[in-house]
Amino acid sequence: MIPVITAFEKSPDRGRGQARDMRVRWALEEVGQSYDVRLVSFSEMKEAAHRALHPFGQIPTYEEGGLALFESGAIVLHIAERHGGLLPDDAHGRARAITWIFAALNTLEPPIVDRAIAMLVERGETWYEQRLPVVEDRIRVRLAELSSRLGNSDWLDGAFSAGDLLMVTVLRRLNGSDILHEYPNLSAYVARGEARPAFRRAFDAQLAVFAAASTS
Repeated sequence: MIPVITAFEKSPDRGRGQARDMRVRWALEEVGQSYDVRLVSFSEMKEAAHRALHPFGQIPTYEEGGLALFESGAIVLHIAERHGGLLPDDAHGRARAITWIFAALNTLEPPIVDRAIAMLVERGETWYEQRLPVVEDRIRVRLAELSSRLGNSDWLDGAFSAGDLLMVTVLRRLNGSDILHEYPNLSAYVARGEARPAFRRAFDAQLAVFAAASTS
């Protein structure tokens, strides 16, 4: 059965691949799994039918047969476990790749999202100018640590894995800022991820949704 994922009907990222359905699309493209997409509006995301799939009224969701999942990291891990290509064959390598999934979502993403929220929601507050540098310094601490660990390697732990997929999507949230460029090996790392054919297919698919919404 072909899995069905949900995505924004009109994404606030304007087709830049920042919405979290991009992670799931990319994973499915990497493993060669066909999928369907059901677009949902912001109002539909808060209705009972969607909350039955995602209790927090967000995207993406994943449905396949009698299985329904939410949270992009959990969905990517499920795809990686069901198909070859996103997790190493040896048990220790798989465990390390899964560790990088959690590191991307739990250690790197929170301060990066915090910065995005500050810029979008808090810009008019009197304390914004004082808060933003603090948030960005927190990001730099994590990026410096990640940069040191990556070094001159192409990927985080040998071959490309689901851990890299999640990490690249998290780091891409810094696109449009100069912060990532302070760490050349991380910029090159993200560029390698974006150059993968599966990424390009996933990106073009979500961009087509934005283009269609813009002309409707």
